[in-house]
Amino acid sequence: SRQIPADAAEQFLEPRLRDLLPDPSILTDMDKAAARLADAIEQQEAVAVFGDYDVDGATSSAVLSRYWKMLGQKLRVYIPDRQKEGYGPNKQAFTRLHEEGHQLVITVDCGTMAHDVLQQAQSQGMHVIVADHHQTGGGLPPCYALINPRRPDDHSQLGHLAAVGVTFMLVVALNRELRQRGYFKSRTEPKLTDLLDLVSLGTVCDVVPLEGVNRAFVRQGALVIAQGRNIGMAALAQSAASTPPFGTYELGFQMGPRVNAGGRVGQADLGVRLLSSDDPEEAAGLAARLNDFNVERREIEAQVLSQAMALTEESLATRNAPPPFLLLARKDWHPGVIGIVAGRLKDKYHRPSFVIALDAQGMGKGSARSVSSVDIGRLVAMAVDLKLIEAGGGHAMAAGVTLQ
Repeated sequence: SRQIPADAAEQFLEPRLRDLLPDPSILTDMDKAAARLADAIEQQEAVAVFGDYDVDGATSSAVLSRYWKMLGQKLRVYIPDRQKEGYGPNKQAFTRLHEEGHQLVITVDCGTMAHDVLQQAQSQGMHVIVADHHQTGGGLPPCYALINPRRPDDHSQLGHLAAVGVTFMLVVALNRELRQRGYFKSRTEPKLTDLLDLVSLGTVCDVVPLEGVNRAFVRQGALVIAQGRNIGMAALAQSAASTPPFGTYELGFQMGPRVNAGGRVGQADLGVRLLSSDDPEEAAGLAARLNDFNVERREIEAQVLSQAMALTEESLATRNAPPPFLLLARKDWHPGVIGIVAGRLKDKYHRPSFVIALDAQGMGKGSARSVSSVDIGRLVAMAVDLKLIEAGGGHAMAAGVTLQ
């Protein structure tokens, strides 16, 4: 029923990373990015990561933060505030990073559509490496390297990767580059499989297809979580009452929502701080705060969902048949929960659904969730190209929009 041929059954049921991990070099710009990062590590440059505030962004940022820590170097992590700064790179944040002395920035789970911001960074002499998986639009962004399997000139066929999968591939390529340069002759080489707990969490929570290397990421990453090596991940599991064996339910419905809650209704950087922490007391405190924010998120979500359902039923009552898509907007809705509400509407009515929170100036920030037959990310990218909306981006099943 899953269309798996008999000769592939063993690999499907027992996915191993050594069998399924492709050569990172098949991703366009990968070798260029790895070489630039290796230069930065050898010269101990000040490097910053700009990540998204969801689980995929937090785990991607934590993968890089932990890898730099394994090398004995520090990495600046910047997570934007969802309500004050919105999604993706913004000029104020990049100006701040530039003033702090960061000439090299890696954006993870964002950046592909940030043409204006990356143009400003380029004009300031900054090198920006984008590690992303969202749809492209309006051409390729002006950056030092764009590692994105969805860019038109990438033939890796790895479009099913979450951003954390792309980021892990970048770390594999970087580690190989450093090894080839002899960097580890007098140093301990990092054990990259220790990072798979983060990769598995981000992969499950971004709801990408669990096929190919993604299956190996999740299968082996869940085993790493059970070993408890990551203090922050262990505290997260404890606060969520998750116990081994860890599977997609524990990752997607118990642990992931707590990481997300910081970006939705609390403090955006709490998730990556927790997942990067090696201090048991700090980790326990961060996990408790995220747990509290998750309770608050549920209450807000329930209120917005109730109002959205009422509006939808009211609209459907005037129609003979459901519309091809749903679009709902209100001024008092919390922007941190609209993505979840859009997903609930999509599940109930089986239609692509947009839920938009309007601010006092009439600007709307919204989330879309789609059904399998409609690539919502591509449609949103086209709308940006045609200047129908101010900004937006995403992938086949989910997207964000900014519009009047």
